[in-house]
Amino acid sequence: MIEPTSRSHAELEEIFADVEAPFAFVDLDAMWANSDGLLARAGEKPIRVATKSLRCRPLIESILERDDRYGGLMTFTLPETMWLVEHGMENLLLAYPTTDREALGELALRSVAAPDLAPIVMVDSVDHLDLIESVLGSQASPLRLCLDLDASWRGFRGRVETGPQRSPVHTVEEAVALAEEIGRREKLELVAIMAYEGQIAGVGDQVPGRPFRSRAIRWMQKKSRREIAERRAEVVARIREIADIEFVNGGGTGSLESTAAEEAVTEVTAGSGFFAPAQFDRYSGFTLKPAAGFALPVVRRPGAGVVTALGGGYLASGPADEGRLPAPWLPEGLSFDKDEGAGEVQTPLLGEAADRLQVGDRVYLRHAKAGELCERFDSLLLIEGNEIVDEVPTYRGEGETFL
Repeated sequence: MIEPTSRSHAELEEIFADVEAPFAFVDLDAMWANSDGLLARAGEKPIRVATKSLRCRPLIESILERDDRYGGLMTFTLPETMWLVEHGMENLLLAYPTTDREALGELALRSVAAPDLAPIVMVDSVDHLDLIESVLGSQASPLRLCLDLDASWRGFRGRVETGPQRSPVHTVEEAVALAEEIGRREKLELVAIMAYEGQIAGVGDQVPGRPFRSRAIRWMQKKSRREIAERRAEVVARIREIADIEFVNGGGTGSLESTAAEEAVTEVTAGSGFFAPAQFDRYSGFTLKPAAGFALPVVRRPGAGVVTALGGGYLASGPADEGRLPAPWLPEGLSFDKDEGAGEVQTPLLGEAADRLQVGDRVYLRHAKAGELCERFDSLLLIEGNEIVDEVPTYRGEGETFL
């Protein structure tokens, strides 16, 4: 669920009166309230911060400094990972396998210089092991790896599979076999296990206007929680017999409570929960405050009940449906034209609230997902109380576009 915002359209207009739109911003009051909620839901387990959901180095640094329970980063590409290392970041886990040989070569050099501080690389197949070894050459220190266990739910005796199409390693036997293969290779070392139950963490159980689908999602998630808890525990126990596992990572913003409750899991991950994008309006188990948004200027008034804003076509990745559109936020009561949606250069917005807007006013929207918003803007305006307190660069603003 999303908590009704304490911000009004008039308040934001006053705060940003001297700023030319379009621009993106983060409400620090809301973000830190969300942070407190994430830590409470994770219990005593540390939270690894997902950089792909933030893509703003100053904010990532602020979050890590906020509380000791924020234990390291989960990154999304190896070049990004190495860039963060250059800026002094430690305890980095690359969440996705890499085939970037140049970056692997750089990582290999760092592993020799400081093996215990080098980032950990994700693998899920012998192909990954072979590719990594082809880059390592004669280095002395082994590269540290994390095994990615598939956490999807296979119901009805395997006839239905729900969850991200990620790792091919699903069964206990498959996980043990890969762990044993890593153990046979002198240049590689297995130090971690990860399993991301995206069908729980990334799927909201309150679908607007679809009560039967909502109930079906809750039923699936209940079954999936039980299954992954049992399978993950067995995998971890078996692999700990053959490898020195430093940590077991799982979950995401949408599953913090259930994942953190598993004894086998030593840490959880969160990223989207800081910004609370529109995607997370559909969860019944927790409440977030809208913390990130973007403003567009009203440039036309085509007629009664409609205004046109400049830009707005900031679609999120994923299946091509309405859930990937940004969400009109303030003033309340605006919606997209179903025939036009969010446009590349202009976006019509419909509703009675449109009649109270003038050319030059601004409308405020929230991105469907978290970090992708930062790929559209060079900086984020940070607000606290009733004023702008800082402006910080996004990855893009620092000249970095990793995907």
